[in-house]
Amino acid sequence: MGKKRVASALRQAGTKLHIHDDHFPPDAKDEDWLAEAGQREWIVLTKDHRIRYRHVERLALMKAGVAAFILTSGDLQGDEMAQIFVKALPRITRFLKNHAKPFIAKIAKDGSVSLLFQ
Repeated sequence: MGKKRVASALRQAGTKLHIHDDHFPPDAKDEDWLAEAGQREWIVLTKDHRIRYRHVERLALMKAGVAAFILTSGDLQGDEMAQIFVKALPRITRFLKNHAKPFIAKIAKDGSVSLLFQ
């Protein structure tokens, strides 16, 4: 997910974050790392738009109590993804205040946030 550029931009915007590969093997099963993310009460940012369609991962996400935000636009460079996530930060914060976990929400290219699955 352009992890260096996205992480750098989010940190510059004042966000504390953890990179998946700093805590889990790159090939870790989604159901395993999602469970850990839920235990640590981490908010998940991803560009894996298929996660909402995979029953095992969606079930793991819900069971773990995770709030997940999916960037739904494809074919984006790291700088573009970073700009979208930074633009969406205020909306993500409001969304978290107004929606109980677990849920899957999408972040559109314009930075808007909307609920996909709860």
